[in-house]
Amino acid sequence: MTEKPVALITGASRGLGAALAEELAATHHVVAVARTIGGLEELDDRIKAKGGEATLAPMDVREDKAMQVLCRSIHDRWGNVDVWAHTAIHAAPLAPAPMINTKDWSLSVEINQNATQRLISYVAPLLGASGTAIFFDDTLPGDKFSAAYGATKAAQMALVRAWAKETERTGPRVVIESPAPMPTALRARFYPGENRDGLADTAQVARTAVATLRGH
Repeated sequence: MTEKPVALITGASRGLGAALAEELAATHHVVAVARTIGGLEELDDRIKAKGGEATLAPMDVREDKAMQVLCRSIHDRWGNVDVWAHTAIHAAPLAPAPMINTKDWSLSVEINQNATQRLISYVAPLLGASGTAIFFDDTLPGDKFSAAYGATKAAQMALVRAWAKETERTGPRVVIESPAPMPTALRARFYPGENRDGLADTAQVARTAVATLRGH
């Protein structure tokens, strides 16, 4: 059993989620959740190379039963979670609002909105009064051709902001960061062909977010 506090990262196989997992692994035992097994294994290699430790959970956040089992397993093994960083997201292809594919819309609602709601209900007891949950907002909602992502991301953020206000006095602490644009696969879907030279370094964004958590 690890003596380190536990950090749960949902959406940990790449992008900001992977960068957060690597940053938090310096002080936490990381539980890394993602669908992409190869990405998780590569993340594990990087964490181990720096002397950290991780538990890989190749799961789909849409699978309600799997998320229940995961959270129960965390409780049984470690008792609680110190930090939960949620970065799992579905980026539907760009499309005019009248032409959104029904499958893409349903995936956006299920992953960005419904899965977040269920995870909050399962992870909140693990965080208790002293843990911290961190979420990430962006400027895409309302941009043309991004209606599926934008609508469901806005719904996610409304849910998280309500939770943050509800827990101001009781805990857990709920943090919303608005990071600078990063050269992630998510952004590439919305801005294909963009010059990425001026985008923020993902690792630096993760360091800033973790510093915010530790500054509490």
